[in-house]
Amino acid sequence: MRQLKPNRRQIFTVGAAAAVTVAVSTETASATPAPIFATTSTTTGPYGSGVLGSWANGTRAISTTEQIHRVLDTDGVYMFGDSISVQDGKSLATRLLGRDGSQMAVNNWSSRPTSGAVDALQQWATAYGLPRRILMASGSNDIFDPPKFAAQLDRAMSIAGRNRIVYWVNIQAVRKSVGATMQLADQRNSSWLNMQMYDAQEKYSNLRIIRWAEWLWVKPYRLLNYLRDGVHPSVPLGQDARNELIVQSLTAR
Repeated sequence: MRQLKPNRRQIFTVGAAAAVTVAVSTETASATPAPIFATTSTTTGPYGSGVLGSWANGTRAISTTEQIHRVLDTDGVYMFGDSISVQDGKSLATRLLGRDGSQMAVNNWSSRPTSGAVDALQQWATAYGLPRRILMASGSNDIFDPPKFAAQLDRAMSIAGRNRIVYWVNIQAVRKSVGATMQLADQRNSSWLNMQMYDAQEKYSNLRIIRWAEWLWVKPYRLLNYLRDGVHPSVPLGQDARNELIVQSLTAR
C-alpha cells in the first residue's frame, strides 16, 4: 500500500515546533561517530545551516567483498548511510538477521552527503550487482544544501531500477551544538528534504519512506530522549526505536 503524502504546511509547522556481525574491510574506530558539521560555527551558508566541511576522513564502516557476495547470494540488503548508520549499523544488521534471517552489507561514512552515498551505490551496482532491497539512510548532511537532494533521489532510483525496492529513512536533524537561529534553519531544511522524498514517492512506486521524523514528532519528548545531540539516536533507546522502524519496513510483505 502506498503511504499518504503528508501535508506540507503540517510538516513545517510541526517540525518548527519540535525545534548479525557486519564484516568490515575499512573502519576507523570511534565510540561516538562525528556529527554532521559546518566549516565554521559562524558561517550560516546560503541556507542557514552552515557549510558542509570535508568528509573524506570521516569514520566509516564498509563491508568486505565476502559479505557483499553473501548478501547477494541470500537475497539480503545493501545499506548506504552516514554517521547515524556508522553508529547504528551493526545493531541494525543483528536485529534484521534475528527477524527474518536477512544478511546486510553496509557502506556507511560519517559526514557524507547523499551524493557520496549514491556514488557508492553506483560503485557497488557496477562491481557486484544489486540485491532486491536497498536501504538508503542518508540525508542529514544535505541540510547544508537542500536543493541538490532531489537529483540524488532520482539518481538512486535510476540505479536501482524499477524491479528493486528502495527504502529511505527520512530526516530529523536539529543540532544542539548550534544557536537557535541555525537550529531553526536545520529544522526547515530537514523538512525541505523530507518533502523532496514525498515528491519522489509520487514518481516511484518502489520507493518506501521510513518515517523516522514523524515518529519523533508524534510525541515531542522523543526529540529529547531518543536523540542524543539533535541528530544521532541515543543508545540504546533511540537506536532501538529507529532500527525497529527500519526492520519493520524491510520485512513487511
